[in-house]
Amino acid sequence: MKLLITGGAGFIGSNFIHYILKNHPEDEVVNFDKLTYAGNLANLKDVETDKRYKFFKGDIADKSSVLEAIGDCEAIINFAADTHVDRSLLDPDAFIRTDIIGTRVLLDVVKEKKLKRYIQISTDEVYGDVEKGIFCKETDPLRPSSPYSASKAAADLLVLAYRRTWNLPVLITRCTNNYGPNQYPEKFIPLAVTNLLQNQKVPVYGDGLQVRDWLYVEDHCRGVDLVLRKGQEGEVYNFGANQDPEWPNLKILEAILKQLNKGDEFKSFVADRAGHDRRYAVDTSKAEQELGWRPTTGLTEGLKATVEWYVDRQDWWHPLKSGEFLAYYKKQYQDRK
Repeated sequence: MKLLITGGAGFIGSNFIHYILKNHPEDEVVNFDKLTYAGNLANLKDVETDKRYKFFKGDIADKSSVLEAIGDCEAIINFAADTHVDRSLLDPDAFIRTDIIGTRVLLDVVKEKKLKRYIQISTDEVYGDVEKGIFCKETDPLRPSSPYSASKAAADLLVLAYRRTWNLPVLITRCTNNYGPNQYPEKFIPLAVTNLLQNQKVPVYGDGLQVRDWLYVEDHCRGVDLVLRKGQEGEVYNFGANQDPEWPNLKILEAILKQLNKGDEFKSFVADRAGHDRRYAVDTSKAEQELGWRPTTGLTEGLKATVEWYVDRQDWWHPLKSGEFLAYYKKQYQDRK
């Protein structure tokens, strides 16, 4: 199968490309990426000479660029998105363009080219804040809380509308928070690790007791691959780790502090962000029963491996924590009252 992977230079997209090339030697991949601040071709340096891999720079909101890149690809997997909630509070326009307009352009291409498969990579955040003990099902109402999650919810609805109207071969995946190698250091876990390696404090929103369900990125990639090959058209699939007991953000940070031999003085509590959801959790029984998927990497094991990766790959992340990143960091944290 020949796949157009949008956002393939980003965190999850690059890990998915590695997964496909490793596990499906007959497949070919076209990586279509705009190379915004979070897109990094260094994530794929080890495969850039693979004859099954090709890179094409472009914007999913530009139909002519998508059509130029797609060639004889049979399917699109849309990882391309502006994803950071904090940035969506500062600049919602970028999220609307990429996450909504870009999705609409891709769906039009699927319709025009009569592609075999389209997978929309969504997020558990579309379900909004979830009370303790509740796990959202794929059929639950969408209740997004931020411009980011609202843009992703809108994109999901577009995908389902194109399915209903034109019977397109679409599927949606909604995953909990991913972590692992190649994640841009604005996100909580890589920000914590890299700050500590630079002997800097780690900002913690509010009381730090917000709950996220952390899924190791390779487990997510395996789930998307199963949806690609076995998923039922028009369906939505949740993916999550469902840690028991659940780990609030503060516990995640304390585990990282312990691994790096740092003390509590490296915690820096800051004012909570606007509209901050307290808990996310999804019901993954559908993916388990229909696709045979289950996560295989526990949080303790995955977190240890992730911290070690950032320790070993300082050549990868040091260049990223400069320029645009520092300006964003100062605005987001250092000037926070």
